[in-house]
Amino acid sequence: MFDRFARILRHRWHDDDAARAFTPAVLRRLGERVAAGERRHGGQLRVCVESALPTSYLWRGASARERAVTLFGKLRVWDTEQNSGVLLYLLLCDHAIEIVADRGIARRVDAAQWQELIAGMRGAFRSGRFEEGMAQAIDRVSDLLATHFPAAAGAAQANELPDLPVVG
Repeated sequence: MFDRFARILRHRWHDDDAARAFTPAVLRRLGERVAAGERRHGGQLRVCVESALPTSYLWRGASARERAVTLFGKLRVWDTEQNSGVLLYLLLCDHAIEIVADRGIARRVDAAQWQELIAGMRGAFRSGRFEEGMAQAIDRVSDLLATHFPAAAGAAQANELPDLPVVG
């Protein structure tokens, strides 16, 4: 019980970390990077950064992975034409990074590739380079999507989801 209350307090204490690490200018640049990447492939990428979990998640001891999967649905990342949506989720308070990939891309990219991407993000984040770490991850996911879902020659790519990161 003590651990649960300690976690709740820690999450409430860090409730505004995302806004400090990801300013509006940083979010705009990351959104532009997502848009540029999506012009190269038929996939869709969403970025979501949260300072802390909602209290309802904390009360029941939910993980960052559970929250990421929920947001994958809420943000409709699963609802793309080629089942090629990817969610990059960062939970700052728990130092958690989650990648949720729709079945189309999950069949083509193995867990080791996702873990390598996460390791790169973790290294950048540890040294306080949040924008750089997220930008590199966006580029790497875009490379994977371009490999497995290349843009059709001469055709405009449909932008099925917003490019701007979600911050909470």
